[in-house]
Amino acid sequence: MGNMISRIFQLTIVLSFCLVLSCEKSPEEYGPQAANPDIFRATVKKLTDVIVYDIFSPPVASRVYAYPSIAAYEVMAYQNSAYKSLQGQITDLPPIPDPNTPDINFHLAALQAFIKVGTALVFSEDRMVDYAESLYHDYREMGMPKRVVEASQEYGNQVAAHILEWANQDNYNQTRTFPKYTIDDRPYRWQPTPPDYMDAIEPHWNKIRPFVIESADQFLPVPPTSFDMDKNSQFYQEVMEVYEVGKNLDDEQKEIAEFWDCNPYVSHHQGHVMFATKKITPGGHWIGITDIATREAEANFMETVEAYALVSIALADAFISCWDEKYRTELIRPETVINQYIDEDWVPALQTPPFPEYTSGHSVISAAAATALTSLFGEPFPFEDTTELEYGLPSRTFSSFYEASEEAAISRLYGGIHYMPACENGVAQGRALGQFVVANLFTKESDLSLR
Repeated sequence: MGNMISRIFQLTIVLSFCLVLSCEKSPEEYGPQAANPDIFRATVKKLTDVIVYDIFSPPVASRVYAYPSIAAYEVMAYQNSAYKSLQGQITDLPPIPDPNTPDINFHLAALQAFIKVGTALVFSEDRMVDYAESLYHDYREMGMPKRVVEASQEYGNQVAAHILEWANQDNYNQTRTFPKYTIDDRPYRWQPTPPDYMDAIEPHWNKIRPFVIESADQFLPVPPTSFDMDKNSQFYQEVMEVYEVGKNLDDEQKEIAEFWDCNPYVSHHQGHVMFATKKITPGGHWIGITDIATREAEANFMETVEAYALVSIALADAFISCWDEKYRTELIRPETVINQYIDEDWVPALQTPPFPEYTSGHSVISAAAATALTSLFGEPFPFEDTTELEYGLPSRTFSSFYEASEEAAISRLYGGIHYMPACENGVAQGRALGQFVVANLFTKESDLSLR
């Protein structure tokens, strides 16, 4: 009887082993599924959801997007001779380690590197870990052998550790200890704004190591109009433009302002009750547009990873450049000026974000992102921007990325949070920076002969 049970047990083990082997497929069989770019887009979307949940500020969110995207790109470029590594093109980026086994699926390894780096940069790590576990299950369901899954994970982890070591040298951790922004009574200087009167966000962001631009102050815009509340002054006219536009918004202008609000933390006060609405950041909106663009263009996995990498790098450098200008000029917000000098009851259509006015962050980063996307997908590029649907806002259609970026810029005037020069000069600043990034970051070998 004991021998029979033993034989049955052995047979069960053999049958189970055979069943596992029968589920495993060759690279030719599981390869197309593993290379589906929708998987990468879904992974980036998961990171966006965690960024929203954790309420990262716009500059910090741009950093959270950039490093994982670079990690994924470097893995994919390693095994694709048509693409160039970013090593030697991005500040201080060393070459990634060589794989030590042929049993690697580079699509899964790229996803693993993205997830591992992204997880290290957010607070809610468990949400990324849970997503990763479901992803591994999906790849095993495709028939990818266990040894390939594990080897791909291991290589992705090696690259992630390499990228994180480099990321930790960008001065981010040091800036966490720098002093807060100091308020004084000079009339032109930024002051905290209603309803929460929060401290100024990231006053030392210009100390963060840039990716492609040479320095934070490389793309200085023209100075803002000098503060002067004489009724004949240029500055007064700019203030009154914000005031009058804000009082007379039509339905289309209101929709534009709300669509591009992209404020990650909007507080609401009802009596003694306060609650907040979480949304994507301005950079997150353009990451969403990158999702749409790669779908519309039917980009493959490599092209999709390339697009996210280029856009996220342009966004990150644009925030460094813009924040450098914000805390150089320290210009006061329209809401503060209007309430103090013109109408104490005036409230802008959008909640004023907690940092200086000039230049407009959305104007700068939108122009930079639009330039990056146009370099990849051309112009015109008609698309429907559905990014804000999950936040209860209707989609909007554009004929090009530049058209979308220009609407993002003017939305800040409609929202009552910027004077017109911050929008116009912000676009110029972002466009120049984006052109520099595109001209100095070669992702394809063929780029060397075209640029």
